[in-house]
Amino acid sequence: MKEYRLRDNLTRAVINGYAMPLGLEPGDLSTPITGYTIAFSQGEEDEPDSYSFHVVVSHEKIKPILARAIDLLPEAVSCILEVESSDAYRTLDVYLSADPIDKSRFLESWEWFEPFLLEDCFIGAGANSEEPFIEVFLDQWKRLSIHVPLDMRDEVEDLFKTFDLEEIPQLWPVGEDDDSFGTAMFRSVLELSDEFSPDLDEMIHELKHAWQLELNIDPDRNRDESGRELGPTLWHAVAIVNHTDEVPEHGAYASIWITASSLSEVNDLIFDALEVHDEWRYVEMYTVDRVAFDDRPEDLADLKPRRDETELHSLSFEIWAAPPEELLGE
Repeated sequence: MKEYRLRDNLTRAVINGYAMPLGLEPGDLSTPITGYTIAFSQGEEDEPDSYSFHVVVSHEKIKPILARAIDLLPEAVSCILEVESSDAYRTLDVYLSADPIDKSRFLESWEWFEPFLLEDCFIGAGANSEEPFIEVFLDQWKRLSIHVPLDMRDEVEDLFKTFDLEEIPQLWPVGEDDDSFGTAMFRSVLELSDEFSPDLDEMIHELKHAWQLELNIDPDRNRDESGRELGPTLWHAVAIVNHTDEVPEHGAYASIWITASSLSEVNDLIFDALEVHDEWRYVEMYTVDRVAFDDRPEDLADLKPRRDETELHSLSFEIWAAPPEELLGE
């Protein structure tokens, strides 16, 4: 996995002894109340009834509590990743494991990414299991949620007692509405000093590979987060491609602007477009987002606002390694 570094020029905010993650500038955020809440959750469809715990603790305490919580998970887990979305029609990208993976594989990657996951507020991560139904998830605000079957309530509360945590009446920030967050802002924690430093997209890409994650959307529909059908929209996708000369590290990012009615249509158009550029071979999708019409790039300035047909607008390549001299004709 690619080496990453956290910025060393950030000052950790502390409110009345409560240390924030580096990725949070609290502004006028209310003082956190340390402790946990508990709520009964009635199972829906095939899901069992459960207890939902939410834990709020200062930054220096979250890692050991999280480790004990992960111990509750069985040997096969499905991973979860939530990321603040760049998509124009939803606020969060949710990724789930296509199939359960060994807990050891989850932990291996978790250990590598943990310094980043504990500090970065654009991202939340965790894992769950179906039998028994258990979920452990660290959200963007670095609050820990634990969902367990009814018969595990005492086990979880005993865990909290070892850290002197007590039940509190409500979760922080109070109310979970926009006013509760005040002027708090998220900021990047990754060091991006050169072109080789991984940014947030690269970190997500690495985690998607490590945990076999897929974006949790219907690939054949085009809906906003409220479920409203959008019809054809503008999409921007970046695909990873390799040159057919098979020279190691001779690849590129293919940037594609498309009008489409679903992710499936986007994928089909990308494959069709690359057939014309047969020197490049598709490897995988890197990023894909829907874009508001007013945010289109300058070279699409003449694009009409209402488009009813699937259409490829542009395709360009950003080569990340110089081709051999013989390919340049020298």
